Amino acid sequence: MAVYVAFVVWLLLAGRTRDARALAGFVPDCIVLVRRLLLDARVPRRSKFLLGIPLAGQLDDALIVVLVLRGILRAGGPDFLREHWPGPATSLDAVMRLAYGRRVTR
Repeated sequence: MAVYVAFVVWLLLAGRTRDARALAGFVPDCIVLVRRLLLDARVPRRSKFLLGIPLAGQLDDALIVVLVLRGILRAGGPDFLREHWPGPATSLDAVMRLAYGRRVTR
């Protein structure tokens, strides 16, 4: 967490306020995304279950969440992700690259 905050502060000091805001909101935006996906009836129960599985380490949790999100978002398509993403476009671009393995045009 300290590294995360330090990086946001570094971006601010470097004059990259837009990037700093996007990074600062990235984790909360991911939390909102997961919550919305859990509430969406179009997401299969199995995927919802996998999103909620707690694992021993935080790295394991992050890896599982990324893999499950990737499957959900690949099945639903870019518009499905845009519908649920609460944050700025710069953060959305990062999630799209994670989900699709490439940049997705709008």
